Parts: sequence; structure tokens; C-alpha cells
Amino acid sequence: MSEPSATVIGAGLAGCEAAWQLAQRGVQVVLTEMKPEKMSPAHHSDKMAELVCSNSFRGDRLTNAVGLLKAEMREMGSLILSCADQTSVPAGGALAVDREGFSELVTRRIRSHSRITVAEREADAIPEGAVIIATGPLTSEKMSAAIAGLPGLETLQFYDAAAPIVYRDSLNPERVFRSSRYERGNDYLNCPLTEAEYNAFINALLEAETAEVHGFEEKRVFEGCMPIESMARRGRMVPAFGPMKPVGLVDPRTGKSPFAVVQLRQDDAADTLYNLVGFQTRLKFPEQKRVFGMIPGLEHAEYARYGRMHRNTFLHSPGFLNERFEMLQRPRCYFAGQMTGVEGYVESAASGLVAGISLADDLLGLDPVRFPSWTALGAMGKYISTPNAHFQPMNCAFGLIDPLPSGPEHRKIRNKQARYEAISERSLAYIRGLSNEHQGG
Repeated sequence: MSEPSATVIGAGLAGCEAAWQLAQRGVQVVLTEMKPEKMSPAHHSDKMAELVCSNSFRGDRLTNAVGLLKAEMREMGSLILSCADQTSVPAGGALAVDREGFSELVTRRIRSHSRITVAEREADAIPEGAVIIATGPLTSEKMSAAIAGLPGLETLQFYDAAAPIVYRDSLNPERVFRSSRYERGNDYLNCPLTEAEYNAFINALLEAETAEVHGFEEKRVFEGCMPIESMARRGRMVPAFGPMKPVGLVDPRTGKSPFAVVQLRQDDAADTLYNLVGFQTRLKFPEQKRVFGMIPGLEHAEYARYGRMHRNTFLHSPGFLNERFEMLQRPRCYFAGQMTGVEGYVESAASGLVAGISLADDLLGLDPVRFPSWTALGAMGKYISTPNAHFQPMNCAFGLIDPLPSGPEHRKIRNKQARYEAISERSLAYIRGLSNEHQGG
């Protein structure tokens, strides 16, 4: 008896995860990817699972919702988390990766899987049969047109941005100090600013020239990737309470906390590249060099990559997809990744994991997998499938996960961190049982 087959379109984080889950469970997969034949405006590498913005997969503690999501994915045999763990670089309590090494490892594992065939061509139509569409928010025009023709679909837009990356050896060691917040290691480089330096920087930031992005609107910027200049326009002190907040840091040269700080996170295993944390921007390239050069430590910084902004498209998934990311009006046609309205690397890969496992179960005649809404994986599926007139891209958050029952044993938990730990323990107990049933070979 021949193995069932499926097509996955798009070899980003979600597409690679979906293809892996299908293949691990005995499904033959054709993974279609338009790179290197055709590149989107945001991509630079011909490898799979390219990280366009940050190199961070964010917090890794169980008191953090995305930390719980990662733990659930590890239990379910996630390819993306396995590769991220193997290529991690120091980042305090977060999981960050060597950007190039991560993509290389994902690509190698996908290409070496006996049940995955990679087809390097642009998909211009949605094939018949079982398919997972994971073409991302920068889907090509031809594929966008094909998706737009699907019944019951509405598409929306928002804007995404990437932060600059600088060479470590171009930083001024006289001004930069190494430390993580609250003495949790020494994984970040920090550029401290006095009040006068901060105000001069904000003045220059507000006056700087920005690059035009077709149709750009401030109200359509996703909050998690807000350009630093957009923050400053909301209020001069907004960056100081955001990515430039100095809390938990002490400058060893003064013994005091600076007025504001810019943190730089390691971007590669060789420790030669650092990205400016939270400094997404659409400033013109010369303006980035001039304005960011006012930050102590970055006076002569050399840039491996300047920050940039691009327009993203996502689906109005409620009423179009179910909680397993499957089309309501076309069974066995799934979507995965940021285009579904999940936001972030981990969330995108998680949607691919859910879609891949769900489609595999369907093709193999198994009972459909169930991720309840009191798990992080299930809460995301519930979010994108629940009617919502104001639907917007969303990161995983404890607010999406069902709270603990109101029994006496849980009413005693008044500390928020302890409550989050209890929610995580409940979820992982279920996921561990589920993983024993669904792990493929």
C-alpha cells in the first residue's frame, strides 16, 4: 500500500515545520519553494527558514507564554525548535540563534529526509488534493491572486520591519559594557545614554528622513515590530520605556543605572555580528548611520545590514479557517505561518506544526489531533478561528490561554508568576500524553 502524499508551498519556518511533521508521520511531501529562482523584497539567502527580522525566538521560561509554546513544540518533535536549540547563541533568558547556521541546519535536515522532495519553483496555483499553504506575508503576486480567489476569504495588511546588524569590532569599547538585565548573565552589549544624549538622539530621530513604503500608515504597524521612530512620535519617552529602558542594568563605569540604554544581541555563533534590539526602522540608510551613530558606542559602527520595512499581508482567518488551520470550505487545504494572523517566529512554526500533524492524521485515517484551548498550541488555533471583527496579528500570550479553573486549590495562587507556572504545568502534562500518541518515525 502506497503512502499518502501532500504538497507544502513555502519553505519558511511554518512550511518546513509542516513538511517535517507530515514526513515524520509517513506522508510523502513535495515542498515547493520559489527561492532561489525568485526572491521576495525581504529575503537575502537561498536557504530555507530564513530569519528576516531578529535572530531571537524570545523568552524560554515557562512563566512566559512563548516559553510554554516552545516547550509544547519540543514535546511534539518540532524541527524548528530542535534546530534552534542546536544553533543557539547567548541571549540571557531568551532563545536566540546563529542566523545563518540555523537556516543551514533546517535546510540540510529537510533535504535529507527520505519522504520530502524539494521543488524549486514558484507556485502560481493551489494544487488539488492535500495541501498546506505557507507562503508567508510576502506571498508572490501569482500565488496571492490564487489565494484571493478562494471562497470566504478577506485579506488584510500591516507593516513589518527589521533592525540593523552591526559588526562587533566596529563598536567603541570605551562606551559599551556587557551585561544582561538583573544580572542574568552577560549576554548583551549595552550602550548607555545620559539624559542629554537621549534627548539629542530623539531630536535627531524625529527629524530624520524615512524611506517611502507604498501605502504606509502608522496605524497599520504591528506593535511587536514598531519602528523606533514611530515609537518616538508617540511620545519622547516611549522608547525609554520600551526597547531603551534601563531597568535591571548598571553601568560598571558609573555604578548607576543609565538614563536609557540600547542593547545589542549576538547574531552569529562566531560572535562577530550584533543586532540592535528593538530598533526596527524605516529610516533611509545614510540616516541610520548618522542618527544611530549618536548612540554612545555606535559612533563608528559598520553595518552588516541596515534596518528596513516592508508591507505584509495576512488573512482574515476567522470564518475562513478552523482551529487546526484548515479551510472551512475546502477540506485538506490548510494555511500556516504569519499569513494566518499568528505573529512571531515561534508562533509561525507552531501553526505549521499543528497544520502538519492535523493533515497527517486526516490522510492516515486517524482521529483528528486535539490541542485544547488551555494549551498554547490550542489557544493560537482558537484565536485565529474565533469570530473577531477587529482581527489583527497576535503573539502567543497567557491572555489567550484558558485560565485555571476556579477551584479552591487554584484560588490560593495569587502570585502571577506562580499562576503562569501552574497553567504551563497543566498544559505540558496534556501535551506529553499527546506526544506519546502522535510522535512518528
